[in-house]
Amino acid sequence: MTRIALIGDRDESVPAHRAIPIALDLAGESLGMRVDFEWVPTETIETERRLVEFHGLWCVPASPYRSMGGAIRGIQYAREKGHPFLGTCGGFQHAVIEYARNVLGWRDAEHGETAPDTVRIVIAPLQCALVEETGDVYFRAGSRLRSAYGTDQSTEGYRCSYGINPAFQEGLVEGPLRVAARDSDGDIRGLELDDHPFYVLTLFQPERSALQGILPPIVAAFVAASAVSAAEKHAAPDGKTTSRPVSS
Repeated sequence: MTRIALIGDRDESVPAHRAIPIALDLAGESLGMRVDFEWVPTETIETERRLVEFHGLWCVPASPYRSMGGAIRGIQYAREKGHPFLGTCGGFQHAVIEYARNVLGWRDAEHGETAPDTVRIVIAPLQCALVEETGDVYFRAGSRLRSAYGTDQSTEGYRCSYGINPAFQEGLVEGPLRVAARDSDGDIRGLELDDHPFYVLTLFQPERSALQGILPPIVAAFVAASAVSAAEKHAAPDGKTTSRPVSS
């Protein structure tokens, strides 16, 4: 059995929150395995102990979260310990902030939705909001997204008003955090972390296709990576997953 933590504040009125359990079930069926998941409210993540029982972590849409600090602690845990991680929409945004603060040392990195008057707003309002919009995304050759989808391009849905601030974009992606997908205008829509077993961020919401009964390829890839983590945990003498620290 593979256990997935859904980091976020569950709200059945959010289409992505209705889609995610379906997407995980479809992934489990496709892979011939049982996938168990638990919604982990952000305010409950005070230490990493809240998350140690899981094999993969998904930071889900619908921010601002009740605890931005809790969400960032969960993301940091997955990044530093090498646990499979997927961040979609709000998860993308907060993973960028976590990376900026804890890898780049930009301790004042903020989100324009929750701290609009600060200097270093790394996540800022999009020039054109992508609320209930669809658009084409183009995957970088060799990326995990390209491998998961098996194609260079996909049409994806959004419910998002914030993305990477162009003023800080170059500094964010000149290191191990790499661009994995762009839209037709060349704007960043996907990121991946090098030297990590599985760390993928999408500004779009791939899970939405599950509402039409379609397995999102990147969710299947995430679950498969989490299954590897689960196998490693069960194989370890002490029953604990071997940490796979990521260079920062």
